[in-house]
Amino acid sequence: MQVEMQQVDAFASEPFRGNPAAVVQLTEWLDDAVLQGIALENNLSETAFLVPREPPHFDLRWFTPTVEVDLCGHATLASGFVVLSDSDSFEHVVFHTRSGPLEVRRHQDMLQMSFPAIPVLPGEVPPEVLEALGSAPLAAHPVRRVHHANYALAVYETVADIVALAPDVHRLGALDHNVICTAAGGDGVDFVSRFFAPASGVAEDPVTGSAHCTLAPYWAAELGRNPLRAAQLSRRGGELECEVEGDRVLLRGSCVRVLSGTLFL
Repeated sequence: MQVEMQQVDAFASEPFRGNPAAVVQLTEWLDDAVLQGIALENNLSETAFLVPREPPHFDLRWFTPTVEVDLCGHATLASGFVVLSDSDSFEHVVFHTRSGPLEVRRHQDMLQMSFPAIPVLPGEVPPEVLEALGSAPLAAHPVRRVHHANYALAVYETVADIVALAPDVHRLGALDHNVICTAAGGDGVDFVSRFFAPASGVAEDPVTGSAHCTLAPYWAAELGRNPLRAAQLSRRGGELECEVEGDRVLLRGSCVRVLSGTLFL
């Protein structure tokens, strides 16, 4: 059996930046073990699998190398890029997912996604999670459990604090926690972040759409601004625009196709 696959750098305007995702277009679902095996073989943060409904509707699932996840921004953007690049017959695509319907549409020279907001929760983050970060944040908030793992938002004082972070990701994984680390930005960027997700099989994600479903409403309230420009400060780096609309977050970014190939199964 042969299956076509493409690799796309999402939230990037040039190759080798942003977050790479594999997009596999299927005619029908394969066994979950095969899907997980493909994701492990790719060894990217996420591999997206599409099965068509009536155009422009598709079923969409995402897998890290170790687990299927509930929500993934960059692989959804990459999937929308692939579908819309291959067809001029429609301006948007709707993906049916574990997190409900997610729309990707053309927006000027970028693509725009509509995702559910994931606000911070009341309560405290376990102290051992904060210790594993290696540098104490100004504030920390629990976030709704996603991707089979507990989540936290850790807020730091400066951009330099975010750049310097070197958490114990093995300990975070053992504690079943993924952590979004953030600070207010500067130089045309409203806020910056890094995202450590060892509990979901990813030590550090290059650019994370789903994390901005928490970051955008948090910083919109803190800064009193909307929309917002954001930068994720991983080694690859990436930029995106965020806009809060009620209980939804609009995420905008660009994509670059870097690879097309065939899987032999």
